[in-house]
Amino acid sequence: MRVTLTVLEPEGLYPDTRLEQEILGPGVRILQGNAKASLAELPESLLAEVDGLMTLRMAVPAEQIARFPRLKVVVRMGVGYDRVDRAACAARGILVANVPDYGTMEVAEFAVLLALSLRRGLLLYHDTQRGEAPAPWAVLPSPLHRRQEVQRFGILGLGRIGSAAALRAKALGYQVVFHDPYQPNGWDRALGIARARTLDELLAQSDVLSIHCPLTRTTRGLIGERELRLLPRNAVVVNTARGPILDIDALERCLRDGHIAGAGLDVIPEEPPREPLPSLLRAYRAREPWLTGRLAITPHIAFHTPEAWDDIRRKSIETMRDVLVDGLRSNVIPPESD
Repeated sequence: MRVTLTVLEPEGLYPDTRLEQEILGPGVRILQGNAKASLAELPESLLAEVDGLMTLRMAVPAEQIARFPRLKVVVRMGVGYDRVDRAACAARGILVANVPDYGTMEVAEFAVLLALSLRRGLLLYHDTQRGEAPAPWAVLPSPLHRRQEVQRFGILGLGRIGSAAALRAKALGYQVVFHDPYQPNGWDRALGIARARTLDELLAQSDVLSIHCPLTRTTRGLIGERELRLLPRNAVVVNTARGPILDIDALERCLRDGHIAGAGLDVIPEEPPREPLPSLLRAYRAREPWLTGRLAITPHIAFHTPEAWDDIRRKSIETMRDVLVDGLRSNVIPPESD
C-alpha cells in the first residue's frame, strides 16, 4: 500500500517503531526524531512531511506549530494537555488529543499514599530517626497525625484519577467529598461519596485536599492563599495534577505559620526546577528543621510503573490511528473546554 500519512514521534522514546507501525497499518509511516528539549531542534525538511505529531515531555508552542505545514493531529502522550498551544492548533484546524486512561491507578494510589505518609507519621519518623542526633525512640507529638475515619478527604476534580483516588481514600476509612463543576449529578451517588457545591464549600471541610483537575486558564492559580486558609487548621495538601494550579509561595506561608500541617507535591510550578528556586523548595533541599516530617516532594513520577509506560505507548498510537487514520474523535480535546 502506498504511504499517504506520516506520524512523527520527535523525542525518540523507544528503541524501534514496530508496535507503532503495526497499529497504524501499512498506509502510514512512523518517524522518530532525536530532539531532547524542543521541536526547534528538528529540521524543516522533516517537519514538512508530518501529518501527526506525538509528544510526551515536549512543549508544542505556536511558533513550532507554524513549522508543520501538513499537521492535522497532535497527540499529547499523557493526561495533561497544557503543553500544547490549543488555540494555535484550533486556528489551523489541527485536532489535539490526549491519553486520559493511562496511569490512573498509579497516580490515584500515589496521591493517597502522600496523604497517608504525612497523616500517619511515616515522613516524620523517617526524617527524625535518620538525623545525626536522632529523636527519642518514642511518640512525637504532631498536629499531622489523625485517624482516617475522623477526617474528610477532599477531591478537587473528579475525573478518572480523582474518582480512583476517592474510592481508595474511602476504602481506607476517610469520609470523601469532592468538587467538580463539570461532573454531572449522580456520579457522587454512584461512588458513594459527598458532593460540595462550590470550591469554598469543599475547602472548608477538607482535612486532606487532593488536587486532580487539569491545568487550564481557569485552574491556573486556583488554589492560592485565600483558598488554603479556608481549609481547616492543620490540613494536608496533596498535588499530583499540575504545579501551577497551586500557589507554592502561598503554601509556604501557610506551612510556616502552621495553618497547613503538611504537603505532598509530585508537581511544582516549573519542572525541572531552575534557579532561582522557589523559597519552599530551597528550604526543603536545605532540610530546614521547621519542615521536618511535613513536606514530601517527588519529581512528577506518580504515574511511573512499567505497566503505565506500556500504556502510554500503546494508547497514544491507538489514539493517533483513531483520529488521523480513521477520522474518529477519540480523546479529542475541544478548544472551548477551558
